Amino acid sequence: MAKSLIDRVARLAVTAAGKAPFRRRPTGSETTVDGQIPHPEVRRALKIISLAPASDFETMPVEEARLSARSLSTAFAGRPVPVAGTEELKIPGAAGDIPARLYLPIEPAEQASLLVFFHGGGWTIGDLDTHDNLCRILANHSGSRVLSVDYRLAPEHKFPAAADDAYAAYRYVVHNADRFGVDSTAIAVGGDSAGGNLAAVVCQQARNDGEIMPAFQLLFVPATDLSTKRPSVSLFRDGYVLTEAAIDWYFANYVNSPEDALNPKASPMLAADLSGLPAAYIATAGFDPVRDDGEEYARRLREAGVPVVLRRHARLNHTFSVMTGFGTTGLMAVVEAAAALRTGIVLARDPAVEPGVAQ
Repeated sequence: MAKSLIDRVARLAVTAAGKAPFRRRPTGSETTVDGQIPHPEVRRALKIISLAPASDFETMPVEEARLSARSLSTAFAGRPVPVAGTEELKIPGAAGDIPARLYLPIEPAEQASLLVFFHGGGWTIGDLDTHDNLCRILANHSGSRVLSVDYRLAPEHKFPAAADDAYAAYRYVVHNADRFGVDSTAIAVGGDSAGGNLAAVVCQQARNDGEIMPAFQLLFVPATDLSTKRPSVSLFRDGYVLTEAAIDWYFANYVNSPEDALNPKASPMLAADLSGLPAAYIATAGFDPVRDDGEEYARRLREAGVPVVLRRHARLNHTFSVMTGFGTTGLMAVVEAAAALRTGIVLARDPAVEPGVAQ
């Protein structure tokens, strides 16, 4: 059976499982951690993933892990959401062209805007296809164009390759805004997990260089400090897709030495000054080893005077943003973030606008 057909069958099976009626188990079988109980859809998804033949990426050769991640993502993302159009692009970078994909929303916002998006995957796995449906949903529900950036991956390209590509892509878009049909003041950055890390780094680099600043930062479950493990790593070290073992594997793949983790380009939490950065919407998940990273970064941004909305999805796990085809919880969380992006860009361009009337 051809691989594309296998992926399609897997996607249909997982989507059907996500929609099936959930038979509640006795209360005693529901795991409570840190005062939280995972959503029934999350418990079902975790069971399905545990049965998958290849879901422990850290135990595989890198190329095999990337193929497995793509298959799992295809299965849980659901059927591709229609958009007005897509375009495959090449963006010039310091080490060569960077592949990217542009998504056009079906109903654009009144003022054209664009989100430069960086996919997750521990700087090691993930690509344009693993996050395809997420970008489609963000485009349609925010009204923004979305440019998904396929930055260089580790371990072939270690730190700071991914950060350099992310910043190069952002600068290219800002300085060629007309090419993308937007104003340079209406360009936001965003990403999930490692991609959220890169989006945060881009904002800091733009500020430090006196570059045009992103209008907004949209961070899903961002990893913001590679230098230490906060309590959530111990709380959710195993059983919720992203594991402590996987985190250690990603870290070893990405950085050249432990000293790299102290660099704000790898750990944006460690920047001495967080003032003057764009307003942020930070979405964390209750059952996520890097939950405390995102929430501590939100706290530090607020202390520096940066407007922040922190949204903890207490009953979800780390991968909710790419599980939009399994039940409704992941999809609704992404739609909420898209609304925040739409409002955030409007307010960045005209702070006098009332949030309730953002178009």
